[in-house]
Amino acid sequence: MAVCARLCGVGQSRRCRRRQRHNQQDQGSDSDMDEEEEEQIVGQKRGDGGGGGPDRGGAAAGPSIACEYGSAHVNRGGSLDRPSTGPPHPQSLAELPPELLVEIFSLLPGTALPIVALVGKKFRQILKTETIWRRRCMEEFGMKDDLRKMEVGGVSSRDLYVKLLHPYRHILGLWQPDIGPYGGLLNVVVDGLFIIGWMYLPPHDPRVEDPMRRRPLFRIHMQENEKTAVECMYGHKGPHKGDIQTGKKDEFSTKCNQTDYHRMPGGRQEEFRTWLEEEWGRTLEEIFHEHMQELILMKFIYTSQYDNCLTYRRIYLPPVMPFDLLDPGLFKGTYGSHGLEIVMFSFHGTSARATKLTGDPNVPAGQLTLDVDLSRPVVLPDLEHQRNIEDLSRLVLGIHAEVQREEQQQAKDTSATARGVAEGPCGDASVGVEEDRVTCSDCCQPGPSSRTGLPEAQPFVLPLGVMARNEVYPRTCRKCFYGTGLIAGHGFTSPERTPGLFVLFDEDRFGFIWLELKSFSFYSRLTDDLAHVYAPNMERFEAMLCSMQCWTS
Repeated sequence: MAVCARLCGVGQSRRCRRRQRHNQQDQGSDSDMDEEEEEQIVGQKRGDGGGGGPDRGGAAAGPSIACEYGSAHVNRGGSLDRPSTGPPHPQSLAELPPELLVEIFSLLPGTALPIVALVGKKFRQILKTETIWRRRCMEEFGMKDDLRKMEVGGVSSRDLYVKLLHPYRHILGLWQPDIGPYGGLLNVVVDGLFIIGWMYLPPHDPRVEDPMRRRPLFRIHMQENEKTAVECMYGHKGPHKGDIQTGKKDEFSTKCNQTDYHRMPGGRQEEFRTWLEEEWGRTLEEIFHEHMQELILMKFIYTSQYDNCLTYRRIYLPPVMPFDLLDPGLFKGTYGSHGLEIVMFSFHGTSARATKLTGDPNVPAGQLTLDVDLSRPVVLPDLEHQRNIEDLSRLVLGIHAEVQREEQQQAKDTSATARGVAEGPCGDASVGVEEDRVTCSDCCQPGPSSRTGLPEAQPFVLPLGVMARNEVYPRTCRKCFYGTGLIAGHGFTSPERTPGLFVLFDEDRFGFIWLELKSFSFYSRLTDDLAHVYAPNMERFEAMLCSMQCWTS
């Protein structure tokens, strides 16, 4: 009775036609059967308990009485047989209903579906279902409304994924073009039925808080013959033939096959005037500074020679950590006569760093423009002393001298440790090594500040005599730290780090006072929504920073 109760789920019922027999030898043991024994019973074939045959357990012969449960029948002797009615249990994935396979395949990444198609004809047929590919396009590439428009136009989600999105998925994300010292920022995105490479340009100098500008450089799309086409978007004559080559990992190149589309009827002079209007938002006559005119003309001559035939290298945004002073990311900042430039702000233990994504002939792209020591906060004096550049310089230079002394002492300790190691195990080398380990571990610890612990705003004003491209800056700040900035001569000659003051205004704005140059750089966060841009881990991000410096050194 226990077997019957377990199979029926409710014990004896009106459908249970089993009669209790007191002479069964194994009746008491039925209630203790475990799940494994039940599975063995379910798997037995009908044979021993037929019409009036004897019970295996020694019970008296009689008519066969069964308890129905789904497709199973339990005989009087405890054996279970399968009737001819009811669906069979699937023995493999291929035996599942097609609608269930569609749901399963929809959950797989698109890179795994070609392997699934190799299993057999049935799987290949099911993989032609639009539901699978529509879901892949939505989850992997963020397409929603565009898919509906596309399907109305007769383009299938499968063709879009297989012929456009999947082959070019490796070029999505952020890239830095190799344009000598000038660099740049390219964002490749899925935009409707196109993959478009947008060059991000800073706002016109000195409006640093204005939104970024975008210019399309190339696009990839499907033609009517369901083949993909690459088009160059550079110039003012519309899209024309181009090409994309992907060779090395995290690198690709673009080539324009019709550079005559870049030329203008008025020749180079018209091209320069048009470029100047787009790049700076003004004419050359409106730029009175002679040195700035030379820098602008130099940039036009250098960058226009590429004709949109460029090599791009992948860059990442740093991962966000909970102990960071503020969210890392991209900022646009003022750099004197060089105009506005884009930097990547990131945190590394007790330091914060700004790396140039766009550069100039003095300090090229890829170089570390700011290095802020978060373990050395600066307490600002009152407003009257803030206006005095000499008072502020004494405050910052005092910290700078202390840092130099510590670096010299650390260099001596390192040298002494090296000599101790060379002398053998009898020296004090182990002590020095242990000290170095402690120092290294200290450097790897998170910074002392947290976004949740920002103090109240305090008054701030620039010292008299400090030049600022943008006079509209916040008059209150949250924190200040000692830091250094990178300066160099033309052609990145004689580079050196000079002390300065890092000023944190809020989550989206900060500044840096270059004491030696008596100049102020103001930075504002780039707020554009960027996808496929974050580094998988901090080690990968730091390796990318090292590579960036090698590209432009």
